[in-house]
Amino acid sequence: MGGSGTRPGPPPGLLLTVVALCTAVTAANIYLAAPLLDLIARDFGVGPSAAGWIASIAQVGYAAGLLLFAPLGDTADRRRLVGVLSVVAGVGLVGAGLAPGLPALAAAVLVACAATVVPQLLVPLVAERAPADRRGRHVGAIVAGLFTGIVAARVLGGLAGQAYGWRAVFLGAAGLTALVGVLTAVLLPGENRPRGAASPLRGIARVPRVLADSPELRRACLRQGGMYGAWSALWTALVLLLTGPEYGFSTGTAGLFGLFGLTASLVAPLSGSLVDRFGAARVVGSAYTAAAVAVPLFWLGERQLWALCAAAVLIHAGLVAGQVANQTRALTATNRPATANTAYVVAAFLFGAAASALAAPAYEHMGWGGVCAVAAAWLLVGWAAAAHRPAA
Repeated sequence: MGGSGTRPGPPPGLLLTVVALCTAVTAANIYLAAPLLDLIARDFGVGPSAAGWIASIAQVGYAAGLLLFAPLGDTADRRRLVGVLSVVAGVGLVGAGLAPGLPALAAAVLVACAATVVPQLLVPLVAERAPADRRGRHVGAIVAGLFTGIVAARVLGGLAGQAYGWRAVFLGAAGLTALVGVLTAVLLPGENRPRGAASPLRGIARVPRVLADSPELRRACLRQGGMYGAWSALWTALVLLLTGPEYGFSTGTAGLFGLFGLTASLVAPLSGSLVDRFGAARVVGSAYTAAAVAVPLFWLGERQLWALCAAAVLIHAGLVAGQVANQTRALTATNRPATANTAYVVAAFLFGAAASALAAPAYEHMGWGGVCAVAAAWLLVGWAAAAHRPAA
């Protein structure tokens, strides 16, 4: 068990449930703006492209928060840190809901998403406290919460925005984030850690050192980076395919494809059990197999809806199984799990961002087949780059 706890904390089952709920609620904030962009643009009287960068600001804020706050899980009192960040995220979301214009909205979203790194503080804590033979299952439960929150943001956020307006969605998320975050902080076990050790700059400086010292961590980063990049490319361009001449769906109908993300809620706990039973390497291999089958199905899905649906299920299953296995591996690769987790998540984020950036140009110049080629390339790079086992 990491840190030096001052009190034992609640029963493991209750703590795991509350942490999974907190993960779902806070992770949703990163994707909250995406389904509301059209409503925001109309309210402010600007074009969709002018409002579209709000979703990118959310990602930038999250990346900044990862580097600044997530490594502090190795040195700071996580009860205090989770409570403070949850309140800051809530205040940022209130600011977003009351924003008079796009610049104010962007600033508020940036603050809220930078403070929304609470899940990446909680995952290492859960892994530390879990029995070794159930660590994968516990990580799987948190990953299930993470993806459930993402799906809820994309699907329920859009529906609530249509019914009550985009401002109400941000204000509701603010109250829920602060409430669940503070409740989680109260339930977390206390820790005695020197305050001077919890420095954001020192935390950032530790990330490359930990990454350089652990071949196992590097392999986990590369494996999941390839998987996440493939998923990002396909999911970024999918709306272009669905709303284009091939299918002609409305934006709302295309958005319902986000429900395939619920596959994650079922696959994550199962993947955790398989990691505990068979090891992370075999689960990662199975995840890549599922993704490799999904890519040609996505290609076929340009004109066959059944293939597109089957591919969506498989790519989510592969992504989530890989996430549980690779994150479990990353958390146990060093004696600084929070710093290792930061390196792992940032690496996956960078791989995904690069693939997303290529997806739209690939679709524009080469069609849907070009997007599938980008996804296949990312899978090959992720697998091949991690295949060599250094002597270190």
